[in-house]
Amino acid sequence: MIFERIRNLREDNDIRQKQIAEYLHISQNTYSQYETGAISLSAENAVKLARFYHTSTDYLLGLTDEKVPYPPKNK
Repeated sequence: MIFERIRNLREDNDIRQKQIAEYLHISQNTYSQYETGAISLSAENAVKLARFYHTSTDYLLGLTDEKVPYPPKNK
């Protein structure tokens, strides 16, 4: 499910895999493998993608269908 969500978010925002890979400081090939499900997305990169797309990691992981992120945690 996660690979479908990150691919759909990227395509919906007209962003190339290379741009996301650069943002994550990984190769385009590695990012492509995330989208196909060939390799698992690290927790760190899941958080980065959730922040980039203004959503929650729960949405990326398929635990919710709500795209709106949670309110920020008070420090």
